[in-house]
Amino acid sequence: MNKHPDDDLEELPPSKTKIKKQMLELQDLGEQLAALNKDQLNELDLPENLRDAINEVKRITKFGAISRQMQYIGRLMRDVDPAPIVAKLEIWNGTSKQHIAWLHQVERWRDRLLEEPNALTELLAAHPQADAQHLRTLIRNALKEKELAKPPKSFREIFQVLRDIIPESQA
Repeated sequence: MNKHPDDDLEELPPSKTKIKKQMLELQDLGEQLAALNKDQLNELDLPENLRDAINEVKRITKFGAISRQMQYIGRLMRDVDPAPIVAKLEIWNGTSKQHIAWLHQVERWRDRLLEEPNALTELLAAHPQADAQHLRTLIRNALKEKELAKPPKSFREIFQVLRDIIPESQA
């Protein structure tokens, strides 16, 4: 029976370097959690002991004590699945793929509204809650701003209005 050289690699435990890297990543995640406000922390599904440790680090003022507490938080993080926490932090930081896709969708709608005459009708059919008159005014003003090389105030406002109209879950 011939063994493939890669077969032995699967049986080896993770290296010290890899373990240390994982621990530092968990500690970094703990630092991000410590920077959150109370309402954001409550939105996360964290074990009670981890939540208490995070609240404690916010009360500590001495650097050495903060460092030890962050290491403790890193150890507590070993028992928690970091994936949902990271996903929520990405959403709050605006770096999640879904959030970015939604922003691109809003930008595409804005571009279509300025370039295609029937785009407003399509938008109103898809989102009847939109204020048609306000959007028409903004579109007209944005086109005039572009023509006169003025600052794109209405162009930006169209984006803000579309962000309110188009739900993020549609991206």
